[in-house]
Amino acid sequence: MKLYKTYDDLPKIKLPKGQEVSISDSTLRDGAQMPGIVLKADHKVKIYEYLHNIGIEKLETFVYNDRDRNAISMMLDRGYEFPEVTGWARAATSDIDLVLDIGAIEETGILMSVSDVHIFDKMGLPSREAAEEKYLDALQYAVDHGLRTRAHIEDMTRADNTNFVYPMIKKILEIDPKCTIRLCDTIGFGVPFVDVEEPFGIPEMVRHVKEELNAINIETHCHDDFGLAVANSIAGYWHGANWSNVTFLGIGERAGNAELEKLLLFLGRRVEGFDKYNLESLFEFAKFMQSEIGIRIPRNKSVVGNNVFAHESGIHTAGVIKNPFTYEPYPPEVVGGKRAFLIGDSSGIEVLRFKVEDTLHDLLEVKISVEKNDPRLRAIQKDIQDLYNNEKRVSCISDEEIQAYVEKYFLFEPIVEKSMGRKTL
Repeated sequence: MKLYKTYDDLPKIKLPKGQEVSISDSTLRDGAQMPGIVLKADHKVKIYEYLHNIGIEKLETFVYNDRDRNAISMMLDRGYEFPEVTGWARAATSDIDLVLDIGAIEETGILMSVSDVHIFDKMGLPSREAAEEKYLDALQYAVDHGLRTRAHIEDMTRADNTNFVYPMIKKILEIDPKCTIRLCDTIGFGVPFVDVEEPFGIPEMVRHVKEELNAINIETHCHDDFGLAVANSIAGYWHGANWSNVTFLGIGERAGNAELEKLLLFLGRRVEGFDKYNLESLFEFAKFMQSEIGIRIPRNKSVVGNNVFAHESGIHTAGVIKNPFTYEPYPPEVVGGKRAFLIGDSSGIEVLRFKVEDTLHDLLEVKISVEKNDPRLRAIQKDIQDLYNNEKRVSCISDEEIQAYVEKYFLFEPIVEKSMGRKTL
């Protein structure tokens, strides 16, 4: 019989293909396109430093304006091996020249829009053949000038893959066999299910590019319009992709991208062999994005939300006080978080006792045990419940308020007179 009573008791999942898996970050490129935010050069460098501390292998960035180039220069001055700073370009020699002008950049992505709506309506090209020629010419130009390449196959989950995209990818790999084929789920239409064929099925798409076209490097780039970006990124790994492209907090256009922190947590805690990433700065990273960039983080957002390790209800708090494994899927320190016990309308006597004992310890600098039926403890509980029952309170009780209750009921009366075995006058 197996007992699962600690985090270490739980087995980890194995990647079925057993390939080396890496992450590239697009917070400075796709994330920077999120409406309403502006990333200054100093912001970009700070984000780069957080990604370095985590251990992310690559990041991509624009190279179009002075602010972009200044940030790239500042990042390269750090001298870090990782994340590698890579460029991004439209399928035009003029864009690729901008990347080449920054001599230290050795890899660039090239945008290749493949859905008919993108080819004809967005770009105004006369045919699919014209689009293919444009893309292949740009790729050849980049390769001829010594750049490693990523082919951004944009809107692939709404494209005619069999008759257009797959034959074009084959030609891409003839020009650059090591080109990273980025499968872009641009509008979030992709699904992670194995029995779904083109254009929606991420597993079948990855399988075909890997097994039929023999691509060495396959990367997913998934948007979250239908809430499946992280699931699709994981499905890509599961079926043979060796890269996924994500953004921190999932920032980006519309509903954003697959979230870096979720993917990191899943790999690090649930999948065997992913100890290479350090997640301890994730909470701090999120606070930076909120305070400096203005990204509002919901309290219940997984991994980095303030409520991830906050407990209020009686059943939950009682369980966590006895053994955090009861209701916490991973320890707070894994992501740099802290456990918090809150007193609210659903709190029971156990968490209130814990908070009172903790407060007494802070005030008196000695450990004091309080019985569950202590009348002073019950008096505090009644006062708090009266607030909620009379609808005079719509928020949790703060630590400062708990201290005031403790001072009122515990410190204004002798605490230890019973144990001293003598009467008071």
